[in-house]
Amino acid sequence: MPSSKIEDYDVIETIGSGSYGTCRKVRRKCDGKVLVWKELNYGQMTESEKQMLVSEVNLLRELRHNNIVRYYDRIIDRPKAKIYIVMEHCEKGDLSNVISKYKRERKYIEEQFVWKVMYQLALALQECHRKKSGGHVLHRDLKPANVFLDADGNVKLGDFGLARVLHETSFAKTFVGTPYYMSPEQVSKMSYNEKSDIWSLGCLLYELCALHPPFLAMDQHSLAIKIRDGKFKPLPSHFSEELGEFVKWMLQVNVSYTSHDLA
Repeated sequence: MPSSKIEDYDVIETIGSGSYGTCRKVRRKCDGKVLVWKELNYGQMTESEKQMLVSEVNLLRELRHNNIVRYYDRIIDRPKAKIYIVMEHCEKGDLSNVISKYKRERKYIEEQFVWKVMYQLALALQECHRKKSGGHVLHRDLKPANVFLDADGNVKLGDFGLARVLHETSFAKTFVGTPYYMSPEQVSKMSYNEKSDIWSLGCLLYELCALHPPFLAMDQHSLAIKIRDGKFKPLPSHFSEELGEFVKWMLQVNVSYTSHDLA
């Protein structure tokens, strides 16, 4: 049975913290399983942010896939206005750490690993973009810091805080996400759909190869212009032409494709 009390877990260490809470590594007392929980202070949130939190929990409960961070439990501490979302622990961290490591060492990431990330994230997005509760799930914030690696080096898509369900015939218009990985539709504040997640995946794969995003600028306005223009430098020459063409295909402006075209 899922646990529902804070006392059922031992805190091992703090992994990180943000504006509303903290991420900690914990051990479940009943079986010793190591997990993580997001400890969030919902008392400081606006109503819209609370709704976003509820949506994330509901999405996590529904999405079950080998390449999506698994949800285990939620604990609500009403007196302290805190919620604890208990999830799978990904021992090897996230892709932003991988990129930082290779930049420090002044080495490029192996192409085989890039293809593995592409394939497994494509499977994760394919699952998200399938119908869920009458609609599609958009991640909307696909970036290296939201992609995790388990003990075996398998990719796990996580952090669905900005995700939303896109119902049939509707298009999202909210300006959210991380600017470097936003699609032309997002930066233009136009209607967009699951194709924006594919664009973000293209940006992520490009960064894995080049160790920097495809579009860079000093401010958000200049960045938006570059993204809408859609022009970027080719991948470093030692990567295969096939990989370069694949990334180029994902980073086309005004093109029609879906996650089902990837996997």
